[in-house]
Amino acid sequence: MCGRFVITSPPAALRQIFGYLEQPNFPPRHNIAPTQPVPVVIVENGVRHFRLMRWGLLPAWVKDPRKFSLLINARSETVAEKPAFKNAIRRRRCLVPADGYYEWQGSAKPKRPYFIHRRDGQPIGLAGLAETWVGPNGEELDTVAIVTAAASADLSVLHHRVPVTIHASDFARWLDCGDDSAEGVMAMMIAPQEGEFAWHEVSTRVNRVANDDAQLILPITDEERAAEAPKPAKKAPRKIAAVAPEDEGQGSLF
Repeated sequence: MCGRFVITSPPAALRQIFGYLEQPNFPPRHNIAPTQPVPVVIVENGVRHFRLMRWGLLPAWVKDPRKFSLLINARSETVAEKPAFKNAIRRRRCLVPADGYYEWQGSAKPKRPYFIHRRDGQPIGLAGLAETWVGPNGEELDTVAIVTAAASADLSVLHHRVPVTIHASDFARWLDCGDDSAEGVMAMMIAPQEGEFAWHEVSTRVNRVANDDAQLILPITDEERAAEAPKPAKKAPRKIAAVAPEDEGQGSLF
């Protein structure tokens, strides 16, 4: 799955890679979480545009967002049939620029976080689906979900699902919704090839959404790992038996 991701590349570099008209200037983000506004690249009238959308898709037919589950991911295997996504996969495919994402692994609590990124360090285009929700008073909210697929063998050691990444050579094909069909892109919604991505363990500071700094993506040090290790539970002190008068004040634990 994909529950947190990172954008660290300069805006000018992302604009050149993704080819949108606008020239937005935004700071690096090291801990983007659901419900936050995220950069999205979408085609409108044949031209690529940069938009900010809320991460957490709301289908147009939802009446009350407060009673609808937050859809941050869309499973590639069922995206063409699910009511929440079947229109978006045909008509509103988009890309979410990123430089990596986080995944949590392990059975012990707290789970250990890992930062996952392209081995060559290049930015990635996450496959996204967009919807504009219109409220009862005419208010509009642009929303997006990230498509996921079954993980390749190497990434499956961290999680059984991974975000679908679209290669730059396929950007135009993914974004082109002119034929109102998903048939031409279904084969693209797969996991990255083995060896394409690398990862390393990071500090559990990333668990807090309020933390958003460059230290979050750095490999964890031995000192940090020791400081974050669960502390052993303190044993309750044994109660000393009441001292009998003939004990002359010499209590005993045995």
